[in-house]
Amino acid sequence: MNLTTTVPTSRPVRIDTARVSLNGDLSMPDDPIGLVVFVHGSGSSRFSQRNRRVADMLVHAQLATLLVDLLTEAEDRTDAVTAEFRFDIPLLAERTTGVVDWVTEAARMPSLPLGLFGASTGAGAALLAAAQQPQSIRAVVSRGGRPDLAEAALERVTAPTLLIVGGRDERVIEVNQRALERLSGPRELRIVPGATHLFEEPGALQDVARLATKWFVDHFH
Repeated sequence: MNLTTTVPTSRPVRIDTARVSLNGDLSMPDDPIGLVVFVHGSGSSRFSQRNRRVADMLVHAQLATLLVDLLTEAEDRTDAVTAEFRFDIPLLAERTTGVVDWVTEAARMPSLPLGLFGASTGAGAALLAAAQQPQSIRAVVSRGGRPDLAEAALERVTAPTLLIVGGRDERVIEVNQRALERLSGPRELRIVPGATHLFEEPGALQDVARLATKWFVDHFH
């Protein structure tokens, strides 16, 4: 695996899709081997430090990354009070598919293999989007995710899917074990020993990044 020596500076992008305009940050290393779109969940955003740390390691492995706010600024303010949008998986999936279309059309990057990295409830949206765009999505990774929120679409996910869960996140382990049986494509469940739901323990997030990097690189090739 070729590693870059520095992480390129991300640049802001504006994505017009699904009747809204979304903010994103795109990092593009030299000669990328693929691009990973981050699907945030549970009130998170493109400024999530956990996802940015994972994104930095992906960029070191020659993977471009796109961190996008799937909610508009007005929706985000409402969601902070009511939490009404963060569990609207069909809405988040619709906007994720719109972002994928933007990458392949408006951004003129149709030749790059595409992957989705979903965190928490965002994993459900990522898997629903992967079921809706089987020809576009090459691989999916879920971190501490709720794949069950994709509901019946799980059986239609053919993209290779890696589910990563903390060893002390017992309820989410059970949810992911059940989802693993329903996925149709290549899939794997990896448990990070000693980690809780947010992977805040020393070295836990690095393990997530390492597992995700290998999964994307292997399946993009």
